[in-house]
Amino acid sequence: MFDLSGKTAVVTGGGRGIGRGIARAMAKSGADVVVAGRSPEHLRDTVSELRGFGRRALDVPTDITRSEEVNVLIEQVVDSMGGFDIWVNNAGSARNEDSGPLIDLTEGQWDVVVDLNLKWTFFAAQAAARAMREGGGSIINISSRSGSQPNPMTGHYGAAKAGVDNLTATMAVEWGHLGIRVNAVAPGAVLTEEPVAAMDRPSRRRRQAESIPLRRLGVVDDIGPLCVYLASDEASWITGEVIQITGGSRIPIGYLNYLHRVNERLGSPAGSEDD
Repeated sequence: MFDLSGKTAVVTGGGRGIGRGIARAMAKSGADVVVAGRSPEHLRDTVSELRGFGRRALDVPTDITRSEEVNVLIEQVVDSMGGFDIWVNNAGSARNEDSGPLIDLTEGQWDVVVDLNLKWTFFAAQAAARAMREGGGSIINISSRSGSQPNPMTGHYGAAKAGVDNLTATMAVEWGHLGIRVNAVAPGAVLTEEPVAAMDRPSRRRRQAESIPLRRLGVVDDIGPLCVYLASDEASWITGEVIQITGGSRIPIGYLNYLHRVNERLGSPAGSEDD
């Protein structure tokens, strides 16, 4: 089951973190894999690992915020691999310097985060769909649980991911007759090589883990298997879905940490009594 042999997958942001984990899972399941991203050295490392599984692998340095580079990526995949069946929109982030309270957020911070996570995710998906329109395929958008829950200090990131969730459903409706399935995966708190501010200290990671029923933070290899399933023939009647993968947590990333800081600054919550 969930055999991807004979398929080719493209993973944007595939050089590290969740993207590398997804690329690894695809290769282990039999797919040939193309990884794209802005860090050539990380892409080369990923390709070396993927070839170790006996799969064809290609790295194509790409900035998805430049439509001409996305077009070149697709041309190289078609020329080298003969086309592709799976497109994973993983590229996206919110750097610490682009984040902050909504009341202080600048137009520049908003544009950087929303453009990367929403605008260019859409146009990458559009380019992939145009290349897939003759033979169909599977597009998987990497969203976030932040898209459906409060997201203090990175509210614009949450708003962008909410947009991704909505677009996922609309793309699934508009492109279904082309044989293109579109789904989204919404990870919770996942540890990567470069943890976000909400998880940059052991105490913060502990508070996050304590909010998760399965009692641990996610790791990058938790996300790839779900993407493999959504790309496989076994998921051929699944489209337009946003699937959360959070260890069972219903508490947003950063929510507890934010309220913890507020309570520290203001003192005990109103109405509380000391023992």
